Amino acid sequence: MKPMLTVAEMTLRELARRRGVLLLLLLMPFVFWLIRRDSYVGQSIRALLLGISWAVSTAALFATSAARELEPRLRLAGYRPHHLYVGRMLGLWLLGLAVSVPFFLLTVVDANNLRYAGIAMAMLCCVAVAAPFGMLIGALLPRELEGTLLLLTVVAMQMLLDPASPGSKLTPFWSSREIATWAVDHTDGGYLTRGLLHAVVVTTLLIVTVAGVFGVRLRRRRHLHHVPLT
Repeated sequence: MKPMLTVAEMTLRELARRRGVLLLLLLMPFVFWLIRRDSYVGQSIRALLLGISWAVSTAALFATSAARELEPRLRLAGYRPHHLYVGRMLGLWLLGLAVSVPFFLLTVVDANNLRYAGIAMAMLCCVAVAAPFGMLIGALLPRELEGTLLLLTVVAMQMLLDPASPGSKLTPFWSSREIATWAVDHTDGGYLTRGLLHAVVVTTLLIVTVAGVFGVRLRRRRHLHHVPLT
């Protein structure tokens, strides 16, 4: 457990050095919320949730890309692959929770007659999904520009697709929209159940995929070169 906590701390320290990144982590959800604030309250809440998802996913993408050069040295120091990706994921989850707290308080102050427990659960689902999702993109697309464009595409699809359409259920953050509907519109518990189930399934699939991708990549010792026998 200690190696994972060490990697989590390293991840948070690396992100803390990027003050601009931390500012954007807070700015993006706020802008998403502010743009929709004058419309129906449900739209502002859903936009805020997407902003949190985008922010945490982007942080995960940058953290994964920044750690590429460090990972071989950590492997030589005795860290196993799961120490690296699980530790980084823990650090990103902690960061996501820290980002979500002020925005949860913002919804409490700004909006009335909401199921605030549902808003909190929706934010937790966003953070739970966003961290492994951003890490997976960072592992598959080593260049940050391509990864950022892919994240932007996913968020745009999430905003434009009808939540009731079958295709929207294939998007990673569909759960937050279902739970937000339950929290804002006071619908039946089916929305909450579907949202939580979707979040659990997507998070589990992402974690398993991240474990597979990182397990294969981190076992490739590119820093070692075999000298042919003569």
